[in-house]
Amino acid sequence: MTRNWRFSSVAALAVGVFLHPFTAQAGEAPALAEAVAAGNLPPLEERLPAQPEVVTGLENIGTYGGKLRRMLGGSNDHNSILRIISPQGLTRWKADFSGVVPNVAESWETNEDGSEFTFKLREGMKWSDGEPFTADDVVFFVNDLLNNKEFYPNPPARFVVAGEPMQAEKVDDHTVTLKFAAPYGTFLTELATPLAQEPVLWAKHYCQQFHPAYNDDVQSMVDETEAVEDWPALYRLKCGEVEAPNRWSNPERPTLDPWVVTGEGYSAGSTQVVMERNPYFWQVDEEGNQLPYIDTLEMGVAQDNEALVLEAIAGNIDFQRRKISNPANKPVFAENAEKGGFEILDMINSNSNSMAIHFNHTHKNPQMREFIRNKDVRVALSLGIDREEIIDIVYQGQGEPYQIGPRPTHVLYNEQLGKQHTEYDPDKANELLDAAGYAEMDDEGYRLFPDGTRIVFNAQYTGVEQPDWGDSLEIIKEQWEEIGIELNSTSVERSIYYSRGEANEHDFMVWGAPGGLDPTLSPRDVLAVHPQASWFGIPWTRWYLSGGSEGEEPTESMKKRLALYDSFKQEADQEKALDIFRQIHQEAADEMEIIGISLAPNLVGVVNKNLMNAPRSLPSSWMYPDPGPTLPQTWYWPES
Repeated sequence: MTRNWRFSSVAALAVGVFLHPFTAQAGEAPALAEAVAAGNLPPLEERLPAQPEVVTGLENIGTYGGKLRRMLGGSNDHNSILRIISPQGLTRWKADFSGVVPNVAESWETNEDGSEFTFKLREGMKWSDGEPFTADDVVFFVNDLLNNKEFYPNPPARFVVAGEPMQAEKVDDHTVTLKFAAPYGTFLTELATPLAQEPVLWAKHYCQQFHPAYNDDVQSMVDETEAVEDWPALYRLKCGEVEAPNRWSNPERPTLDPWVVTGEGYSAGSTQVVMERNPYFWQVDEEGNQLPYIDTLEMGVAQDNEALVLEAIAGNIDFQRRKISNPANKPVFAENAEKGGFEILDMINSNSNSMAIHFNHTHKNPQMREFIRNKDVRVALSLGIDREEIIDIVYQGQGEPYQIGPRPTHVLYNEQLGKQHTEYDPDKANELLDAAGYAEMDDEGYRLFPDGTRIVFNAQYTGVEQPDWGDSLEIIKEQWEEIGIELNSTSVERSIYYSRGEANEHDFMVWGAPGGLDPTLSPRDVLAVHPQASWFGIPWTRWYLSGGSEGEEPTESMKKRLALYDSFKQEADQEKALDIFRQIHQEAADEMEIIGISLAPNLVGVVNKNLMNAPRSLPSSWMYPDPGPTLPQTWYWPES
């Protein structure tokens, strides 16, 4: 069952999918045809599946050639690559984010109670090295990785139902059944998200060499590899993960992507990443021409957002909104669009908030933990923020005071979750903090813990990606001084930021709040389910994912929400499932663990005016993840 709760429509973004038998005369890129003629590559009919997926671009049949230029923001911007490549999962999003369609899977069937999903794979489909892609690759992931406690001590929640991880049964070489312990009503949509590509991410014929079940000499490989302690670490280094730089660091790893990394791939110190077309890619246009049209992806690496914006206005970026999407950039883009030869992208924001403060409810310092867990304290800290001032100064008046949760236009909108305590009332904030037991102040007017030490929040943010967060924190610092709270903030590189969060060494984390238009897919701010980004309670997340054997037992409210979430995943009836999520949101509203600043406005980006089949307006969402579902493999440059 596919749930369709996100975008009602996005004009002119339909990418068609032909499900009838493939009969078109196949065509290929000139460089590949030359390789075939030279005997260096098999003929196209031997490289394509028997039934390749036939897709229709946004406007026209394309032409082959050229490169697409993008920019990465620093040495840890691996998700920018993921977004343009598009996750090649069993299913994928329609371009308008309204539902899912077959992708790597040719088709699927579901049993009566929705606990088993049988996928028909594409006969003759191949990995990028020319080896067959079969059901064995899917079974390898499920049996040898997902259900291996050394590799996954806590299996990802997206593959766990009723406390039991997914199982797999090979029906034949091109058919596989994935089974769950109970109904899983959202599984097909989950497979279309960027983090659920694992069933088809790893080629067994290549990656098994790093697995002890298939190679008795793995430990020797571990011993000979620097900074690797065990076989799971070696495996991830060589075969990558869904959301990690190592996914793009090994050019030898076979993939199902339209382009593959060349040279040394992407790693710390990279100044450029180049990807070339996959000669075995499995999609064609309606005339039978193998995709992608564009030969090469060329991605430079910039160390700050200012450099990225300068590259954009100079016309050196062909399609991008990542790292340059702040609406404040729109005037400078408009001023330089004609000279730079680009148009402005209109990105429909699926986020809830431009910037949220994720208080650490599992803080290692007992005094800070008690302070944060006091709801009156959190209400006071929220009332102590003048959101209108921040919106006017930092966001040029674009936005409105908001906490978190579904946007007002969404069917799951909860007014309390979104709007409570967003007014500026420092007098009330001071009253609440006094009454909570923090009335004592030092000589500089800052409040004290019961032991006499000053209450101080030390916050870090990713300034390269979001300099506006630093600007907002500076304003909040001044505003919180009026209520006796000290705030210090520091910009750090993204990898350091994540490491600190995962180690539970933060007072609070600053990030945008997802779940505005995709709340059931991005619930990490109301549920402790994301091991890297449910920053209000990372140990709670570990408790949930481990079935209670690790981490820290959550509050009663969070345990109730997690139980409701388990019920939601199993509920096949759409309206009943929505009602379950309404209960989750109400619990979150009553607790108010996280506070936000501004309802996230639409974002901007740039697109080369000559780039064909590329949309000018599309959803902006990590769960989408833009622009991948618009199929960049169908984009092309007109013949000169």
